[in-house]
Amino acid sequence: MKLTATPVFSANWMRKLGTHFNRRSLTIAGTAVLLGGCQLVPKTETVATAPPPTPTPGPSATALPTDSTRHRVALLVPMAGTTAEVGQSLANATTMALLDTNAENLRITTYDTSRGAGAAARQAIADGNKLILGPLLADNVPAVQAAARPASVPSIAFSNDATVASADVFVVGHIPEQSIRRSIAYARQNGSTSFGALLPEGDYGQRSYTALTNSLRDYGGNLIAFERYARGNTSIVGAAQRLRTRGGYDTVLIADGARLAVQASGELRSDGASGTRILGTELWSGESSLTRSASVNGALFAAVSDRRFRRFAESYEARFGTRPYRIATLGYDSVLLTLRIARDWRVGSDFPVRQMYDRGGFLGVDGPFRFNRNGVAERALEVREVRGNQVVAVDPAPATFGD
Repeated sequence: MKLTATPVFSANWMRKLGTHFNRRSLTIAGTAVLLGGCQLVPKTETVATAPPPTPTPGPSATALPTDSTRHRVALLVPMAGTTAEVGQSLANATTMALLDTNAENLRITTYDTSRGAGAAARQAIADGNKLILGPLLADNVPAVQAAARPASVPSIAFSNDATVASADVFVVGHIPEQSIRRSIAYARQNGSTSFGALLPEGDYGQRSYTALTNSLRDYGGNLIAFERYARGNTSIVGAAQRLRTRGGYDTVLIADGARLAVQASGELRSDGASGTRILGTELWSGESSLTRSASVNGALFAAVSDRRFRRFAESYEARFGTRPYRIATLGYDSVLLTLRIARDWRVGSDFPVRQMYDRGGFLGVDGPFRFNRNGVAERALEVREVRGNQVVAVDPAPATFGD
C-alpha cells in the first residue's frame, strides 16, 4: 500500500530538525511526559509463552542482504498482546518519519517483542542492526541490554522509567519527575509556599514523592502533609478528605490522571477551601475531562507542548486511518535523532554513542530534548492552566536549553 499525505512539517522546519542549538541562545532545562492524553501504557505486557533460551541466532531466513548505503536500525515493539496497538502506533510513526524526511540512508526493521524481548533483540543483532529503537516497556530493557551490550549496540528505550537508563540505554520517554519539578518551580514563583500531596501506592507514587521533595529542597517551600491511596474512586476521595482535615497547605499535588484528580479536587476545595491551588502531572495532558469540571479550574500541570503534535496527529490519521497514541511521537523523534547522527556515522560501523550527549540537543515533534550523562532525555516543558472549558499555556516551553 502506498502511503501518501502532507508531511508533518514544512521542508524548512525539517531542515532544522537535525541541527543542534546555539549554546549562546540556550535558556533552561525541562521536564517531561509519557502519554499526555492517551491510555497509560502498562508496565508489563501480556506475552505468549516464549521458548527456552537459545544461543544467539544467525541471520533469519528473511534477513535483508548486506546494505552498503543504509544503516541497519531495529525497532523493538510489541505487535501482539495488550500493548500491540501502542507498538503499531510507534512502528507507524517511524515509517512516517522516513517518508517525511525522504530518508534513504536508514533501513528500519521491526522485531516483535511480544514473544520475548530478549529473543527479538538477539535476532536484531544477528541481522546486523547497529542501533535499537525500543523496547517500549521498562521491564524489557534488561533482556534487550543483555543481548545488545556484547555486540556494542545501544538502544533508545521508549520507557519513562529513568532507572533503566545506562551508558548504552537511552531513555527517551517523558519523565514524570521532570513534569513535577517544572510545576513546583512555577508554583513557587507564583506564591505557593506550603504543599500537600495525594500519592498513589506503587512505583509512580513513590517517584512522584521523591520528585516533590527534591523540588521543594531546590526551590524552597514546605511539605506539610501527604496521603497515600490505592488507585480507585473511593480511595482517593478518602485520602483527599484526610488531607483536607489535616490542612495547613496552600497547594496540593495530585499525582494521578485527570479522572481521579477531578474527584479529589472536589473534596480538597470543599468547605471554604476553594482557594487551594491544585497541581497535576504529565498524565493530565490532553484529557478533556479537565475542562468539564469546576473543581479543577485554575489547576496547573507541566507537559511538552502539543503545538506540533496536532499537525503530527492529523498527518498520521491521513496516512494510517486512525489516531496515534500520544507516545507515537517518541518513535518519530527517535528517527529524526538517528538521521541527525547519521551524518557522521559510517555505514556498517558501530553507532557513535558519544554524539547522543550533544549539549545543544535535538529537535522533534515534542520540542527540544537532550540526553544527560545518565542517559535520560531532558525536555523543555510548558506549564498549562485549566481555565473553564479550555487548557491554556501560561508559561511556554523554552525553545532551547540553557547551561
